[in-house]
Amino acid sequence: MKRSYLGEFEEIVLLTVAVLELQKQAYGVAITHEIIEQTGRSVRLNQIHSALDRLEDKGMVKSEMGEPTAERGGRRKRLFSVTAYGRRTLQEIQEVRVSFWNRLLNPLNSIGQRGWGMG
Repeated sequence: MKRSYLGEFEEIVLLTVAVLELQKQAYGVAITHEIIEQTGRSVRLNQIHSALDRLEDKGMVKSEMGEPTAERGGRRKRLFSVTAYGRRTLQEIQEVRVSFWNRLLNPLNSIGQRGWGMG
């Protein structure tokens, strides 16, 4: 299956969901706070929900309603998790980035691998 490409913001949101779902904390407000803390960028909750909706449409995340909590006045949280397809996409993105970083940091090795200057 050919994967869908992600924008940088969608990738960050998908990564954040992957990290927070381990703690059962992958919901809109927590994702927003985590992105602000980790990136220092200004994001709003509606931007996070728009990205989550796009990722859900692409089949990379799924959501379910959690139990009502007293801390939220009896309201339920919409909890997100990354699908197998989303995890595979993140893995592919990581592999591409690592390959480019390795070539950038070790230019002589990448030239040798391609056979440049070997003739």
